Amino acid sequence: MPLHDIEYVLRKLSWMREQCIWPNGLRYLWTDAFGLVLLVSLFRDLHDERYLDDAEVLVRDVDRVLGRTRGIRIGEAPDRDGQYFHYLAMWLYALSSLSEYIPQYRGRAIALARDVHRAFVLPHRGVIWKMTEDLSGPYPGFGYGALDAFNGYVVYRILGEQALASQIREMRELIERDYEGLQIDQDLGLGMMLWLGHFCPQESWSMVQTKRSLATLDELWIDPPGYFCRAPRLCHITFAFTNYGVSLGLQAVRRNPDRIARLSQYFDDYRSGDHYDSDAITHVMACTSHFPGAFLRAR
Repeated sequence: MPLHDIEYVLRKLSWMREQCIWPNGLRYLWTDAFGLVLLVSLFRDLHDERYLDDAEVLVRDVDRVLGRTRGIRIGEAPDRDGQYFHYLAMWLYALSSLSEYIPQYRGRAIALARDVHRAFVLPHRGVIWKMTEDLSGPYPGFGYGALDAFNGYVVYRILGEQALASQIREMRELIERDYEGLQIDQDLGLGMMLWLGHFCPQESWSMVQTKRSLATLDELWIDPPGYFCRAPRLCHITFAFTNYGVSLGLQAVRRNPDRIARLSQYFDDYRSGDHYDSDAITHVMACTSHFPGAFLRAR
């Protein structure tokens, strides 16, 4: 069964506010997307309107700080310029989760999806991984994203099969072209593929990639002490936030609860000695791992 440690989440949220880490720290779209789903999950479970209020405040802050004429900037820090499609897709998923309780956000998400899709997606070719901040062209030095079509396909379908029909069709064509040959080898990518696949468990791409991702994660598992390393041949490199992403994926497909427990225990006391110890991405994703909530498909 998925974890449901709300007490852990409430303690962590209180601590993050006290330390001005999140949601009162620098804006970063990936973290804010996970945090928005977390707030929706807390409202869904606790029926406390304050979490919906906090969610709307967060959306306004993201719009104010990161919002651009088209799309949303990666982050507030000077080196977080440009736009990533997979960050935008996670934000669209977060808005769709919020729209279950405040319907107006679905229309806003669909409009955003249509707008950024035209910039990022080259039909029959691929999804550009990173764009310049005004979406006028690819960010120098970056090509196509391996998982971006999967992100778009799943999230677009959740937002609206009819409203985004043409965009879904373009993403589906890219998936059908690439899924059999795709070999993901990094921990977070594997976790996110498991999460994406659990929304479409009977589709061929999902079955192939879920089986392949689980097999690759077996190679990355380091025991003792009990964590997933970054990639094959990188057994001494590990990140807490990426392990929490793996945890989310494993919980989505209901696999390896023993490993989820082991990595949770390991990273509760883990300190990397660098900026990740205080970065919001580490702690918000820890909350997601301990309480995936609205990240999981209703069964």
